[in-house]
Amino acid sequence: MNTNRSVLLEGVVVEEQLHLSVTEICQACSITHTHIEEWVAEGVLQPQGSSQSEWRFTGHSLRRAKIASRLVRDLEVNTPGVALALDLLEEIEALRKQLNRS
Repeated sequence: MNTNRSVLLEGVVVEEQLHLSVTEICQACSITHTHIEEWVAEGVLQPQGSSQSEWRFTGHSLRRAKIASRLVRDLEVNTPGVALALDLLEEIEALRKQLNRS
């Protein structure tokens, strides 16, 4: 028996060379500036620039911020938990890529 399943995927292609301000990343992720400040302090996000007014975030940071915002919103994960979860998710992704190359 052959069953067809449809899966709807939604996403946005973001260039790594993209640089977003704090306000732009907050709008893209529907989060507050406080979240960004906490995530930068915890190492979840690593902006370029020395002061908050100069911070710029890459496409990679946008991806991390989107995942972090879902962890906070959907699972009520605290900031240290977000940092740990993101590190573990990236580790899993790297291991899967390594397995696929083998």
